[in-house]
Amino acid sequence: MNEQDAKKKIETLCDVSRETMDRLQLYADLLEKWNPKINLVSKSTLPEKWQRHFLDSAQVWPHISTETRKLVDIGSGAGFAGLVLAIIAMEKRPELSIILIESDSRKCAFMRNTAREVGLDIEIQTIRIETAKIMDADLLTARALASIQQLLAYSENILSPTGSCLFLKGEACAIEVAEAKESWNFTATETNSLTHPTGKLLKLTGISRVS
Repeated sequence: MNEQDAKKKIETLCDVSRETMDRLQLYADLLEKWNPKINLVSKSTLPEKWQRHFLDSAQVWPHISTETRKLVDIGSGAGFAGLVLAIIAMEKRPELSIILIESDSRKCAFMRNTAREVGLDIEIQTIRIETAKIMDADLLTARALASIQQLLAYSENILSPTGSCLFLKGEACAIEVAEAKESWNFTATETNSLTHPTGKLLKLTGISRVS
């Protein structure tokens, strides 16, 4: 998949307008501009940023329930996946409340600047995930951050009792699910990644600690 194909895939997959694609393009331009200064993403991935970062993040969007009112993205880094989802939500779900959590202040500065440039109204918290206390989120998202077991531990102070998770995971997904089930109850649904041959988009529902 080339970069133009990746952009077209986002447009059709998420059914977004040219205005939304222009906002994503502005985000991509800012990523290129800021990356040499603060190393937002690996330099080697920039030539394939639309596939490796933007489409990889955008593929989460169709799996977000229409009942979701508050979304929290943890370990947001340069905004993947949370900032991409927030830009799509500007058009598709403007009522959706989105919070991004990232401990690196420089990356948060980049995300805040990008949010201003594209006209986003979102909350960006510069804190460690384990200190987050948002008890009523409907959905927790994360991309290439930690093991499923660790992500579920993070979720305890963030998710509502009926909340769910959407995680972008690599080839060790099945092993991580098995390990997490030793400490957690949940139902897992896997979807093959659109951008990585062995990657998975994992949805977890019915989450509770094993008693």
